[in-house]
Amino acid sequence: MPKLKTKSGAKKRFKVTGTGKIMCGQAGKRHGMIKRTKKFIRNARGMSVLSDQDAKIVKQFLPYK
Repeated sequence: MPKLKTKSGAKKRFKVTGTGKIMCGQAGKRHGMIKRTKKFIRNARGMSVLSDQDAKIVKQFLPYK
């Protein structure tokens, strides 16, 4: 059986933890920060864990994770 290819867009955007959960960057921080609240900007720092339903989809694009 041949090797499976990883989607290059997915490997740039998602990270898999040691326990198998999928981490992703927070959305909504690219532009328009002046209209966002300080609380939103503070809470959207760093990475967040994807829900189980979304992680199931992303794992199809990352076959060896």
